[in-house]
Amino acid sequence: MVAARITVNGEVTPISPAAPHTTVLDFLRDRGFTGSKEGCAEGECGACSIMVARPGVNQPTDWVAVNACLVPVASLDGQEIVTAEGLGTVDAAGVPTELHPVQREMAVRGGSQCGYCTPGFVCSMASEYYRPGRCASAAATSTEADAHGHEDASDHEHGPNGFDLHSLSGNLCRCTGYRPIRDAAFALADPSPEDPLAQRREQPAPAPVATEYTVDDRTFRRPETLAEAVQLLRERPDAVLVAGSTDWGVEVNIRARRANYVIAIDRLPELRELRVESDHIEIGAAVPLTEIERRLDGSVPLLAQLFPQFASRLIRNNATFGGNLGTGSPIGDSPPALLALGASVVLASADGERVIELADYFTGYRQSVRRPDELIRAVRIPLPLAQVTVFHKIAKRRFDDISSVAVAFALDIEDGLVRSVRIGLGGVAATPIRARDTEAALIGRPWSAETVAEAAAILKSEGTPMSDHRASAEYRSAMLGRSLEKLYAQTTEAVLS
Repeated sequence: MVAARITVNGEVTPISPAAPHTTVLDFLRDRGFTGSKEGCAEGECGACSIMVARPGVNQPTDWVAVNACLVPVASLDGQEIVTAEGLGTVDAAGVPTELHPVQREMAVRGGSQCGYCTPGFVCSMASEYYRPGRCASAAATSTEADAHGHEDASDHEHGPNGFDLHSLSGNLCRCTGYRPIRDAAFALADPSPEDPLAQRREQPAPAPVATEYTVDDRTFRRPETLAEAVQLLRERPDAVLVAGSTDWGVEVNIRARRANYVIAIDRLPELRELRVESDHIEIGAAVPLTEIERRLDGSVPLLAQLFPQFASRLIRNNATFGGNLGTGSPIGDSPPALLALGASVVLASADGERVIELADYFTGYRQSVRRPDELIRAVRIPLPLAQVTVFHKIAKRRFDDISSVAVAFALDIEDGLVRSVRIGLGGVAATPIRARDTEAALIGRPWSAETVAEAAAILKSEGTPMSDHRASAEYRSAMLGRSLEKLYAQTTEAVLS
């Protein structure tokens, strides 16, 4: 195999002698690219943000912002990244001669004070700057200037230039304040046709390469095919499977976890498919959530509600359904939604595949029916979808937070009666669960205030919630009942409107 290497700001750089667990952030800083900073080492602050060239959704290449503190540098073997230092123009001696449009707007509009977070903001903002169709997606309605000279956007999360503020949701600033940063984002026009990074979008992204990188008896392995991956997993059942690394990266940084053998499955073609069939939707376990969101384009309303509340854009650019289900966390946001959708998981091993209903997948705290020699290949969502779907997340922050309670509903209501219902719960038991007793109390009953009140009392008793620093057990139970009452109010308002 070719020696592992990565292209940083146009220059090919060998990964050696970095250890397999070394993060992209540490790799970059060791080589003088100190614009990326470590603020939290958990993917919550965005100070480490960089851009990665990936296969595009609507064009050959998308520039995607990711947390460099979570991604092992070995996983970017053969790939291409741009740091804050790679934006703008420099002369032959490496001296900056012209600011990138994002850097210029951040500077002239007061978007930086101490500067610690600024390079990360710039990379996240640049990723959105290069998003195809951004300006074209801006509201076509006439606008009026506000007191600060800004034009009102179609909503408070999108600018008149189509800039989506969710692209910055994983970046934190502790001293500047967000208004000047928003000003900079909303002032950006379309990239110039001569912009090298804009032109780069028209060329294919680097293809994944087979990797076998070993240092000090620790190995990072990227197989080329699913067949090779499951065979490796059979030979090394102790291996750590890594896709987006949004969970494993935290373990490496905060808990100093090290793995003797890592198998990267994020670029396996068989895990990167998204297909809509006549009776189901199949989503590859390694498709990043942002890509799922854009490719489904609202066609699964429950997931469309989930995605903006799932961590941050920086995390969603790497996180996958396979990873979220594979960790078995009882507070993951996707399991309640997928449970309500009646999803199944496709498990693959060297022996073949088997399909397990998600409701039967979890067996205990961070435990499942998945064997050590198996991996999650895909998630299947049956069609047709329920008529009424709602996702409620109860957390201390509206965005970029861990749920205290997550509730997902999927109902069919015909002639005033509940014909079918599935309710997925997270944060109230050792595993994500279906609210079976509540579902039974609703089936065949009128969708009325009386029925909902009776079912809400049952829903409050579902699960075995515990008290911790996020919420008390009593609060979690109360929120379950209130969530059903809120759903009823929402559906009633929809009918009245």
